[in-house]
Amino acid sequence: MKFGINLFPTVGPQDKPAGQYFSESLRLAELADELGFHHVKTVEHYFSPYGGYSPDPVTFLAAAAARTRRIRLVTGAVLPAFTHPVKLAGKLAMLDGISGGRLDVGFGRAFLPDEFHAFGIPLDESRARFDEGVAACTLLWTTENAVWEGRFHRFGPVTLLPRPVQQPHPRILVATAKSPESAEAAGRNGHGVMLVPSINSREQVQDVLALYRKAAAANGVTPTDEDVHMSYNAFLAEDPDEARRLGRGYSEQSHRTLADAVSAWAHTRSADYPGYEKIVERVGKGDFDRQVAAGKALVGSPEQVIAAVENIREWFGDVTLSLQVVSGNVPYEQAARSLRLFATHVLPRF
Repeated sequence: MKFGINLFPTVGPQDKPAGQYFSESLRLAELADELGFHHVKTVEHYFSPYGGYSPDPVTFLAAAAARTRRIRLVTGAVLPAFTHPVKLAGKLAMLDGISGGRLDVGFGRAFLPDEFHAFGIPLDESRARFDEGVAACTLLWTTENAVWEGRFHRFGPVTLLPRPVQQPHPRILVATAKSPESAEAAGRNGHGVMLVPSINSREQVQDVLALYRKAAAANGVTPTDEDVHMSYNAFLAEDPDEARRLGRGYSEQSHRTLADAVSAWAHTRSADYPGYEKIVERVGKGDFDRQVAAGKALVGSPEQVIAAVENIREWFGDVTLSLQVVSGNVPYEQAARSLRLFATHVLPRF
């Protein structure tokens, strides 16, 4: 198993200035590098406390690359629907070069109706734009004089500069929040997956993973732990009662930002997102104690978190976990404490 950090902001100006959030997050990236974590990851979202402090993960990860030496950098995820593939492929290739080949590229479809509305992109074009964007970026990374004639974009012949450091291209991960079809397609195409266990049952996650691994095997590929990423809110303290008390407050704030962000699904429908209208009801039933008990959040003493990670490995196999140590406006000192406790007590066990 491998472990990294996912710097997913769930704060806004009422909580802390953006500059403070960036400064603290970059310090956490440096600390994670020093402590031996596998990766630092961040998201792409817009104009909402749910991720809105990270509209461009490439910019943040470039700054992190300059401050670190070993840790991998993961986009979790960039959204092809909102960026021309020539621009997106070029930015990512540049980040691969700046970091000396430490980049893993996570692509996502996006799922918030308000973001699609802001960009003037129909929700019903989501999957097609995603598939075209990933394929076009891959072509640009691997082909000189590339020509693309797609539904949404046409370009070429063009040879992308800079070329990626990693050949033929950086590892590709596909974000799949609730769509088994996305995971199955990732396996067929030789890509990895990024899953969110907190919004699905254990059985649903296991079913999606089984589909992914079966599709990959049919393509002659055996996924490694680095091909399956899962994100978990994480809050550790020596005193389990303190971890539970503080973690509850931060988790509830993070949950409120998610509930606000998905509220548009109450009156939105899309063939590309079957069943997503139920996400509002599901998020509304969020319960901190139930999440911890079900192993959907890593909260407690190091010993309790070790037990939780052992359960995760038993359920899902050897995977890569991304610890969300800043969700809900966690102060830097407490986030850093969680990382140090995890590195000291949990990492050596796995």
